[in-house]
Amino acid sequence: MKRITIYDVAKEADVSLATVSRVINDSNVVREDTRLRVQQAIDKLGYKPNAIAQGLALSKTTTISIVMGEKLFSYNEKILNGLMDVAKIYNYNIMFHTTSKGISKMQDVIESIIKSRVDGVILFNDNFSEEEMEVLQEYQIPMVVVGSRIPKTDIANVGNVYIDFESLAYELVKSCFEKGITDISLVEDKLNLSMMEQLKSGVDKAYEEKGLKFDKYISYNDSYKSSYVYFTEYYKTHQPSKVVITLRDSQAIAFLNATSEAGYDVPKDAQMVCVLNNKYLTMVRPHISSYNIPEYDMGAVAMRLLTKMLVEENNSKLDKNIEMSYSFLARSTTK
Repeated sequence: MKRITIYDVAKEADVSLATVSRVINDSNVVREDTRLRVQQAIDKLGYKPNAIAQGLALSKTTTISIVMGEKLFSYNEKILNGLMDVAKIYNYNIMFHTTSKGISKMQDVIESIIKSRVDGVILFNDNFSEEEMEVLQEYQIPMVVVGSRIPKTDIANVGNVYIDFESLAYELVKSCFEKGITDISLVEDKLNLSMMEQLKSGVDKAYEEKGLKFDKYISYNDSYKSSYVYFTEYYKTHQPSKVVITLRDSQAIAFLNATSEAGYDVPKDAQMVCVLNNKYLTMVRPHISSYNIPEYDMGAVAMRLLTKMLVEENNSKLDKNIEMSYSFLARSTTK
């Protein structure tokens, strides 16, 4: 028999996850007709709220949950190290929750977090919707989102330690314009949709200010098993832009190999920048230009922020939005 979840109740009652959670927790901000509709859905489906989860706010476990996509572990190693080191200093236990496309559903992760009675949650951006964060908020679980900037939210007890990827892309494109380069491509990365959205926003903004329209957002579907296969096909009928921006190392190296095999020279015919820096970018020739992003510090700051949110009874004056700095690392793929 299918296990009934809070998502099923929300769908049956045609309300948000947060509304169902408020009814379960006897919140007085829900209209009576809505409360009745939710209760009817609960009774009809036979949903049984977890008693331990309902008493979550009354106890502390000194346990922090870290939630991230399974495929992103290798790209967030330094952030994880920063998180873990600070957690050890404050004697917090760490519980990992991973999401995997088609295998681990977000509603299962949420219910697991609630039932595990964790004190706080570190979320890697792209994992949770605002509605899902509202459910955790109803259980009074403080959260810190690490990675890219989250949109302004009315949800309390949510912190954000981030890089402003929109500004990064905007500044990069503006510097290209100053050199007379307007032919720029941005390669999509479906593993980091929030970062990609902000990078594209920054590129669009720079183009609009110059009175131009950005039209070289390179997106490929799931039929391509690797960036290399896609680029190999793409450059049979296209020329590379004068500047190509990728997010991850695998995309950057795939571009480098495919363009070389197509007869183009980097950086003579096409310059390239990979946003996220790692050791592999200097293991290839030419060395790939990138950005120095303080990933370890981001993890450490995120965990430190969460500990402050946990111990301070009134954290309304606490700065819960912390922007981290970055710097450009010029290497051999740019002039």
